[in-house]
Amino acid sequence: MRVNRHSKVRTLAAAGLTVATLAAGVTAGAGPATAQPKAAPAAPAAPYCGAAHRIEQKLSTGTTWRMCWRYDGKAGLVLENISYQPKGEPKPIKVLNSARLGQIHVPYDDGNVEYDDLTGFDFAQGLMNLAPGECPGGTIKTIKVPDSWNEDPNVKGLCTTTRSRGHAYRMQGDTANKVYQAQGKDLLVYTVNQVGWYEYMTEWRFQDDGTITMNVGATGSLSWDDYDAGDGRGWPIGKGASAAKATSHSHNAFWRLDFALDGSTADKIEQYDSTVTAPATGQRAPSTRTTRTKVTKELAGDSKNYRWWRVVSGAGKNKDGHPRSYEIVPGPTTKYPGRSYTKHDVYFTEYNKCELFASHNPGDCGAGAGNSVDKWVNGQSLKHPVVWTNIGFHHIARDEDQQPMPVHWQGFSIAPRDVTAMNPLTPAELGWQNGHWQPRG
Repeated sequence: MRVNRHSKVRTLAAAGLTVATLAAGVTAGAGPATAQPKAAPAAPAAPYCGAAHRIEQKLSTGTTWRMCWRYDGKAGLVLENISYQPKGEPKPIKVLNSARLGQIHVPYDDGNVEYDDLTGFDFAQGLMNLAPGECPGGTIKTIKVPDSWNEDPNVKGLCTTTRSRGHAYRMQGDTANKVYQAQGKDLLVYTVNQVGWYEYMTEWRFQDDGTITMNVGATGSLSWDDYDAGDGRGWPIGKGASAAKATSHSHNAFWRLDFALDGSTADKIEQYDSTVTAPATGQRAPSTRTTRTKVTKELAGDSKNYRWWRVVSGAGKNKDGHPRSYEIVPGPTTKYPGRSYTKHDVYFTEYNKCELFASHNPGDCGAGAGNSVDKWVNGQSLKHPVVWTNIGFHHIARDEDQQPMPVHWQGFSIAPRDVTAMNPLTPAELGWQNGHWQPRG
């Protein structure tokens, strides 16, 4: 049993009640039956946001990130209309229509319980107030929680700040007369949501080199009511070998990304696989061949050695004439095989306004459509692809998890590939070294 500190939340969750109304602008619409092709929706208009819901940050290295934010009654923080403008680019480059969590699925190893924290355990209602010290050098924005169960729905819960991340690059010339180096800067946007004894830190890092990193960090406390794993499915916590065992469990985090590179949703998906073969006669080393597969229909994809995917712009190219794209870079993961929707690492689905959560989706997407992301992969052509990523963590508790529990992170990145013609942080004196350059005499 998962115990929640807020008795009202616990009572409603136990009764199986859900919040029917999503945040403004997001409604669960009915879709056609699975057996019929879904009509391609019109590209959603760029969302308007006033000053209170706008995030714009020019980092000290010259890159500017812009976006809107809103708060959804189930998904929590949603970032929209995200654009990236490094120095030297005359206008912002749009990257995403929207980015948000798609689910946090938590099954316990003993098989007695499992939770869908976003749609089944009121993740969004647990938004926490942040103290100024939790947002050093930044700004804490007030969020009005939709359909709040608290007397005051206004929570000082959104931190926007900047962080250093260490070296962005370092290069020493042949003559050793000069070292080129820069310290990278990030825009950090995050919230904290309490679900039971856990507190989830939902973190978005927007780097000055165009990379976006999405993380969920679980902290808070081990539930005191879950020290009942007496059958080998837990870890002794406390004094002695016979101490009560905290029940092991998994955190399967999903993200939902709606790309719109260069302002168009007509993005393309490509899969790359490399094969390494033994040295042929006369070769000194093994050889590697990389092949590209265009993903034209919905796909449930599995990560493997030497495989990766990218989302390619259908509307824009960089100054070298190469199509802009973003590569999906998964973080460490423990894939949970217990449910059909957690058996794959990435899903590419055709946009449907009712397909909002990777499991236990509350919207009625039509007869036979199913309520999880794996059911939406049915061979439809990709004209407006939506990317879903699944990163798992198997939590076997340890003595160090008390008290409080250190943050354990899980997440992934999307990295720019040919978005700019050169490293966006290239110093001016090296700007001529593009392509197959030759040393100057």
